[in-house]
Amino acid sequence: MNGPEIHLSFAPELHLFVASVHTTAAPAPVVTDGSSTLGHVVESLGVPLTEVGRLVVDGAEVAVSHVPGAGENIEVHAVERPQRIAGAPLRFLLDVHLGTLARRLRLLGVDAAYTNEDPGDAALAALSAKERRVLLSRDRGLLRRREIWAGAFVYSDRPDDQLRDVLGRFAPTLAPWTRCTACNGRLADADKNSVREHLEHGTQRTYDVFAQCTACGRVYWRGAHHARLEAIVEKALRDSTA
Repeated sequence: MNGPEIHLSFAPELHLFVASVHTTAAPAPVVTDGSSTLGHVVESLGVPLTEVGRLVVDGAEVAVSHVPGAGENIEVHAVERPQRIAGAPLRFLLDVHLGTLARRLRLLGVDAAYTNEDPGDAALAALSAKERRVLLSRDRGLLRRREIWAGAFVYSDRPDDQLRDVLGRFAPTLAPWTRCTACNGRLADADKNSVREHLEHGTQRTYDVFAQCTACGRVYWRGAHHARLEAIVEKALRDSTA
């Protein structure tokens, strides 16, 4: 490109997406083609627009549709937290690489659609738009698809950090133990006799309190893994009120 030169600076939270020249305190020069929008310029430098908050040009906030002019000094801010998503109830869609995060969100009662079979980027983007779900992914290319309704980059590859990141960013309402971790369906209290056919004999003898998924029929009880799950829930609840 040999159009006008602008100067860009990025918020520290966005530095992982851009080249080192854009991670210094001083704004770095960028030559544009003179016709591309600011949103396109920012994405071309590696930052998904899902991660971009305010765009400030010479002290005035502008839209992503702004076409930069020569000599402009532009500040690219990260999204504000908690981020509010208007237009639909807060629901999530996770790509195939975020299965553990999906199960933990469901454990906390958060609506989190997920399948362990990869439907492909186009199908995920279309489902995000159809069901108005926030698409969570570590794939920058997927988050750049124009069809998605809303999206967010998951910054860590560690499930504990992923959960803390998503809860901190979106502050969803938590209702632990109300969703099926396997299919995302709603749980309902279940009488022991009504679920007896789903239980091993040892479980029948040892436990008396059960819940069952109203969608897939899976049965839940406070078994050997309950203490570990309880710790995840308690930490999430503490963090959400901190």
